[in-house]
Amino acid sequence: MDIMTAMTISGSALKAERTRLNIAAMNLANANTTRTMEGGPYKAKSVIFAARPLENFQNSLDASTAGLRKVEVVEVVEDKAPFNDIYDPGHPDADANGIVRMPNVNVAEQMVDMMEARRSYEANVSALDAVKSMALRALDISR
Repeated sequence: MDIMTAMTISGSALKAERTRLNIAAMNLANANTTRTMEGGPYKAKSVIFAARPLENFQNSLDASTAGLRKVEVVEVVEDKAPFNDIYDPGHPDADANGIVRMPNVNVAEQMVDMMEARRSYEANVSALDAVKSMALRALDISR
């Protein structure tokens, strides 16, 4: 595998993890949003990843890149979990029985998702740093 291929793979993972982090942050920011533009409470979202074959890099796939994959965000989907109903008769969105439909955001789950995304992001930054170091070392050797 050459340096550019390694950078392409790590770069795709960085982009995907950034999306994952942004979605988790959006979910946390809307954990108490009971009214949205679509009507009703906010619906938590999740990111779906897929491993895609590495595209023809410089128009040729050789044996060293045949099984390599990059990461892509396939789609962002709404969580199918039910809304959380709480009793709060003083809330402006409470129904006649005092029940308020709250978003289906699980705060603990979102925090774990953010930690996982951060760790994966850090790992890919480390991989890019290693590739950069190898490239610089190769340049030094060739002098």
